[in-house]
Amino acid sequence: MKDLAIKKLYYSISEVSGMTGVKPYVLRYWESEFLELRPAKNRAGKRIYKHSDIELIELIKKLLYTERFTIEGAKRQVQDSRHVTAHIEIESDGKRRERLIRELKQELRVILELLENDKQSTA
Repeated sequence: MKDLAIKKLYYSISEVSGMTGVKPYVLRYWESEFLELRPAKNRAGKRIYKHSDIELIELIKKLLYTERFTIEGAKRQVQDSRHVTAHIEIESDGKRRERLIRELKQELRVILELLENDKQSTA
């Protein structure tokens, strides 16, 4: 049977701790060390984590516990991975923009051709 559970937009620190296996006090410590890990807070001041926060936590956990990076080394890896991701997003936006410009040019050519044909038929 398929998992029909609705995914939440935000998770509490205890939910994230249960999902990732990282204790809440460690998550709070990582927030002080990794600038990229900044969960929002609700009106009550409780941390609320998005899916992207949880993915980052999983990356940090892998770097520290599996690949045995130091905190400083893991920080550099996280910053580098964020830089690469941002570069890819910028690049894909540029390609999308180029495609849109090509499509607009083609549409303008069609409009120009229609106007020229209309001008010739009325002359």
